[in-house]
Amino acid sequence: MRIAVTGSTGLIGSALVRSLLDDGHQVVRLVRRTPTERPDGSVEVRWNPRLRQLDRKRLEGLDAVVNLAGAGVGDRRWTDGYKQEIRDSRVLGTGALARALAEQDAPPKVLVSGSAVGYYGQTGSTVIDESAPAGDDFLAGVCVEWEEAAAPAVAAGIRVAYARTGLVVGSGGGAWGKLFPVFSLGLGGRLGSGRQYWSYISLRDEVAALRHIIDTEELRGPVNLTAPVPVTNAEVTAAMGRVLHRPTLFGVPEAVLKAALGEMAVEVVGSHRVVPGRLLDSGFRFTDTTVEQAILAAR
Repeated sequence: MRIAVTGSTGLIGSALVRSLLDDGHQVVRLVRRTPTERPDGSVEVRWNPRLRQLDRKRLEGLDAVVNLAGAGVGDRRWTDGYKQEIRDSRVLGTGALARALAEQDAPPKVLVSGSAVGYYGQTGSTVIDESAPAGDDFLAGVCVEWEEAAAPAVAAGIRVAYARTGLVVGSGGGAWGKLFPVFSLGLGGRLGSGRQYWSYISLRDEVAALRHIIDTEELRGPVNLTAPVPVTNAEVTAAMGRVLHRPTLFGVPEAVLKAALGEMAVEVVGSHRVVPGRLLDSGFRFTDTTVEQAILAAR
């Protein structure tokens, strides 16, 4: 297949591209800089998500598109300006991509467009699947707009699936990547109460799930990409200590997190107990079904 990927240099995107290339697929990377020749055989096409600029002719002949572009939620403190960047990098880019695909004479069969479990807002200890409504906090609002931006592709008859991803367990980037060096030094510990649920997924299961969505015609609309059993932050802390053979004594009180992180602290001390109902119903099988397995895979 010929598959285009946005966000191809991020934690998930780079792993997905490697997986696709290893299996003999052709990969088109949408990049914001001047395109260069890639030693891995993938092809680069320039786009400007903010200005909604994309040469749709360069995307002719695609079988599938995976849209993962977006500013890192945990990369910086949430100033008003960065919150706008988080939103615009997702909503404007998705809109430009969806319109370009919709205008093609022969559009791809499927668009897997990024989203997140933040769609549901803070859900406490309640188990949530894809039937749950949107939340009412900042990230929930971003996810709603992010998914709505793909509407032109839906209207054009393209099968669109929204990959609502949880915390990806990887050491090479993302929010979890920041935990590994801290725990490796023996400085890790419970965050806040430790009772908040974290809906995680290993990096290799994330990639496999994205590819499963591409290949499974019945999957459209929201699809949660999380491991089957969410765990509490206290359970994550204990598992990190066991895998890395380090003590986990340095808990961080919620008040300190709020002072250090500002509004973003709600995502650290908040709770998402999200399960992958539609993935499991469609026959997907996880490689890493426990958080300890996910951590071991990421080392």
